[in-house]
Amino acid sequence: MLNKYKPTWMVDAIYQITPEQLKQQGIKAVLTDLDNTLIAWDNPDGTKELLDWLKVMDEAGIPVVVVSNNKASRVARAVQQFRLDFVSRAMKPFSAGIKSAQRKLGLSSNEIIMIGDQIMTDVRGANAAGIRSVLVRPIVDTDNWNTQINRFFERKIMRYLLNKHPEMKWKSGL
Repeated sequence: MLNKYKPTWMVDAIYQITPEQLKQQGIKAVLTDLDNTLIAWDNPDGTKELLDWLKVMDEAGIPVVVVSNNKASRVARAVQQFRLDFVSRAMKPFSAGIKSAQRKLGLSSNEIIMIGDQIMTDVRGANAAGIRSVLVRPIVDTDNWNTQINRFFERKIMRYLLNKHPEMKWKSGL
């Protein structure tokens, strides 16, 4: 039952994922969570590292679409400067928001990937949608109050998964 929370890959940071790695896996587009994956939840301005990563993805022709449980006004404000498309109120861990982003892109399930910092929402949602997932470490150690509740349960689920799947290791790329 807890295998629904198992990520395909575990990578230290989204910025370590390269177009070459994605293309080797047949991936043509990236879906990503917003808070603590792309930007710190309490700092919507992003970093130079983020801007550089987005530029590299754009130059490689790999679209990046934000799939967030936040309301549209919050997501739009956060991604406006990055000129990214998004799906708000995605209802992760359900697959509706991820499937909506997939339809926008017009790609099959094996041509997209979902990247996020939470196994209970991002990874579970990707698995429910039938796409591969990347769990990344949160950008900052603090979380919004509602995410703190998820983190408590995530620690228990991760302990189980790591014991059952010793191949699950943090890496610096796919």
